[in-house]
This record gives sequence, C-alpha cells and structure tokens, in this order.
Amino acid sequence: MSKQNSTTNLSRRTFLGEAAAASAFMIVPRHVLGGPGYTPPSDKLNIGCVGVGGKGRSDTESVAKENVVALCDVDDTMMAGFKKAAKSDGKEELVTMFEKANKYRDYRQMLEKEKLDAITISTPDHTHAVIAVAAMRMGKHVFCQKPLTHTVKEARILAQVAKETGVVTQMGNQGHASEEARLLNEWIWDGAIGDVTEVSCWTNRPIWPQGIEAPKEIPSVPPTLDWDLWLGPSPWRPYHPAYVPFAWRGWKDFGTGAIGDMGAHIIDHPYWALKLKYPTTVQASSSPMTKDAYPVSSVVTYTFPARDKMPPVTLTWYDGGLTPPRPVELEAGRRIGDQGGGILFKGTKGSLICSTYGKSPRLIPEAKMKDYKRPQKTIPRSPGIAEEWIEAIKKGTKSTTDFSYAGPLTETMLLGVVATLMQDKLTTLEWDGEKGEITNLPEANDLLHFEYRKGWSL
Repeated sequence: MSKQNSTTNLSRRTFLGEAAAASAFMIVPRHVLGGPGYTPPSDKLNIGCVGVGGKGRSDTESVAKENVVALCDVDDTMMAGFKKAAKSDGKEELVTMFEKANKYRDYRQMLEKEKLDAITISTPDHTHAVIAVAAMRMGKHVFCQKPLTHTVKEARILAQVAKETGVVTQMGNQGHASEEARLLNEWIWDGAIGDVTEVSCWTNRPIWPQGIEAPKEIPSVPPTLDWDLWLGPSPWRPYHPAYVPFAWRGWKDFGTGAIGDMGAHIIDHPYWALKLKYPTTVQASSSPMTKDAYPVSSVVTYTFPARDKMPPVTLTWYDGGLTPPRPVELEAGRRIGDQGGGILFKGTKGSLICSTYGKSPRLIPEAKMKDYKRPQKTIPRSPGIAEEWIEAIKKGTKSTTDFSYAGPLTETMLLGVVATLMQDKLTTLEWDGEKGEITNLPEANDLLHFEYRKGWSL
C-alpha cells in the first residue's frame, strides 16, 4: 500500500487555490478558459473508490470526470488494472488511469487520511454495510453497488443512517436509470393492463458454482491479497480461490445468491412501478443446498398488501433457469423475456412483459401493443445511475434509488434468502415490516443478521 504524500497533496492544493484566485482576478468566464463542457476544479468532487476490480472498475470510471483522489482495494492486482487507449504522436497506446490517486488496502485508512466528499463502494456484499456506515457517519456521500447489503438488518440500518446524516446516497442498479424503466412505470400508471395483481420475475443466475461443499484444501494466500481485510466482518475461514475474486456470490458468508445479484435489477422494476414496500408473507422452495452455499435454483413467493389505490399483489421470483408458465396471450414461437431473465406483469386488463433490467417492455399480444396510445412522459429522465448521484450531491437534491428506496428493496430481496434458508420449517414467513420482525417463526429472526468478527461493527 502506498503511503499518502501529504507534502505533495498540500502543494497541489495550494497551487489549485492560487490558480483559482488568479483566474478569478482576470474575470475570464469559465467556459472560455476550459472550452465547452469544462468543469473547473473547484466544482469537482473529491471521490475515493473502494473496490476497483470487476464492477468496481466501471464504477470508478463512471466518476472519472470528478477528482478521483484515492483508490482502495484489498488486492493489489486490481489497482494495476486501469488502462485506457490514448493517442500520442498519432500512435495509439495504453496508458494508466488514476496514476495520481493515492492507493490503499484498508478503506478505514483512506477515510481517515483523505479529504473526501464522497465514496463509491464496489466490494463483495458482506463488506458493503461496514464501509457505507463508516463513510456516512463521517459526512461522505455514498454510492454503493447492489445489493445494498448482505443482511436484512444491515439494509435497515443503512437507510436509517443515511436519513440521520443527510448525505446523498445511491445504489448501483443501473437499470433503474434507464428510459425503459420510466416507460414501464408510465404505462402501468396509465392503466395499460388494468390493476396488476400478479408479477413473475426470473433470472438465469447463478452463473457461478452453488449447491456445493466448501473446499477443504488450504492453499497459500497470494502476496498481493490481504485475506483478513477481504473477509472483513464475516467469520474467519482459510483462503481459497473458490471464493475470490469472482465466485463469492454463491457462498452464504459472502454473497446473497442469485436473488441478491439480480433482484436489484429485476425485482426493482415492479417494486418501483407498483409502489411496493414491505411484503406481508414470504415463502420459498429450492434445490438442495449445503451448509456453506446457496442452492442451484429456487422459487420465492411474496405477497404485498393494497397500497395507494393499488390492489394486493403476489410477486414470484425464479432463478437457476426456472421460469414461470408462458402467458396465454404470448404468440407461439416468441420468447418470454431474454436469455438472462425477464418480468411478467399480469393485470385485470392484460399482460406486459420485459427483459432483464426492464428492457424492451411490451404489451402482449403484439397487436395490443400496436393499438396502445402511449401516455405523456411524466417521470424525469436520468443521465445515468452514477451521473444522477453526482448531480444530486452538487444540487442538494435526491437520487432515485437512494437508501430510503434501496433499503426496503434490499430487505425484500434478502427476506427471500431467509425464506430459502428456512424452508425446512414448512411454513410461510409472516413479516412485520414496521417492526422488522418475522412474527410467526421467531428463530428465523436470527437470520436477519449475523455476528460480526471481533473488531468489526456498524
């Protein structure tokens, strides 16, 4: 881990301050100084990025127009992955991005040493909450990848802390920012299919190993990886490449399975369109699972009460390649959803289907879609999931999937995980959303959270 060069940083800040003062004295408009689209340094946020491999790379690049002053990752190899094509003397070459950003392994050191306005969090699920809470309590705005947390309790705490601190937050479920998501809402609110009473959501995930036993071998930890930091608050276990860098999603101690991975992209759309919050019941069934890993496939059914002039609705989740029955309105030979999954809305006046991430919404059959007179666009459009977060910070407004929305959505998704783990009890879980309790099976409440390792807390 590179040490912070405080002398260099101080000199740079002094230089920027003097430069800003000089340009103000000259009274030259900013757009003349920098050209069209120029953002002066004083208008940029200082951002630290935690977890910069995998999805973390694109999350970091999505805020690159701001001042990315620090990168943090427990694996040094991830730090070395930032390359982009650039032209020099007419020749194209690869150059390293964010060379001037200070580098850290431990996010706590980064938060302590850097003067940050905001952070992005793109780590595995089990470390989202501890990082986000620490940052929010220090007054940092937070962008956190989906699912928001590893446990139901963590999701509720993040929503509470965000409200208490007043920081601008956003969960990284990019489909929420799409044009299709807004069209889907506007059509449903227009009554295109009447009152929606049933929704089916499905995914082809997992595309990583699940339903397996934990490895017994104990290989050496790579010298580039801080395994203890990677484990974070989760119970200690020996390092194995079966967990990191990619396949952690299938392990109970680290990930949230298929529903945690894709629920924020798929369940999100009916959750928003139908103005859902807390379910009243949750039940699940699945293929066999092991002590350490989630099952290969599962079905989870939620019921939601009536709300805002909308009737009660049942939402069913399928994963592992399972799908709902084909709707009778769908033409023969036509795919329902896409290869990755989809959503089916059933209403009192018809049905609507869309693909993964809410893409390509269509009334079915196609003849009905062609006859439908689309309503006026009423929902403000988004510049992008990260862009709207940055815009909200600068304007002092609210992003569309901030923690007040993402918290309850994540709770709902993860209640499906709890129901799957408790399916041998042969009962439907009854959920009191206001109290945050499972009321008919008290022992199931033990799965709403887990005991952190010593030295870790929210």
